[in-house]
Amino acid sequence: MFIQTQDTPNPATLKFIPGVPVMDAGTADFPAAESASSSPLARRLFQIDGVRGVFLGGDFVAVTKDEALDWFALKPSILAGIMEHYASGLPVVESTDSAADDGADDDDTVKQIKQLLDTRVRPAVAMDGGDIVFQNFDDGIVTLQMRGACQGCPSSTATLKMGIENMLRHYIPEVREVRAADF
Repeated sequence: MFIQTQDTPNPATLKFIPGVPVMDAGTADFPAAESASSSPLARRLFQIDGVRGVFLGGDFVAVTKDEALDWFALKPSILAGIMEHYASGLPVVESTDSAADDGADDDDTVKQIKQLLDTRVRPAVAMDGGDIVFQNFDDGIVTLQMRGACQGCPSSTATLKMGIENMLRHYIPEVREVRAADF
């Protein structure tokens, strides 16, 4: 197995591309070791000293490191962990959250927001090792959750304000502001 690596705009996050599908559908975010109970791959990566977050995309694994450590020291262990996982035959994720929002109860404005995010924003941020997920629309304010490389990225505020907010305001006059969800 040959695994490529790719820098992301977030210097604490590196994107690992194993050349095989990682997630069949959707994404999975594990911002801490305690959250990785459903993913054998994420659990394996959290065993590496210095790994602080794991994000699984369609064809990549984004790993966030402790800022005090250097990628030069961590990268070989992470590459080995990914290779060992795929050699083990274990699934990437053992179970999925079946309580996903299907959007059936969304009003037209929320449906438009979600469609724009899914078609124009999410593919672009996935290229950078992250994801942006709709959380809420209330009184003209769109709240989005930043995941993977986007979470904690120095340029995420600019992406939200100058990119996503401007686009949503252009297409949907009801949108006044876009904010990142608080954790």
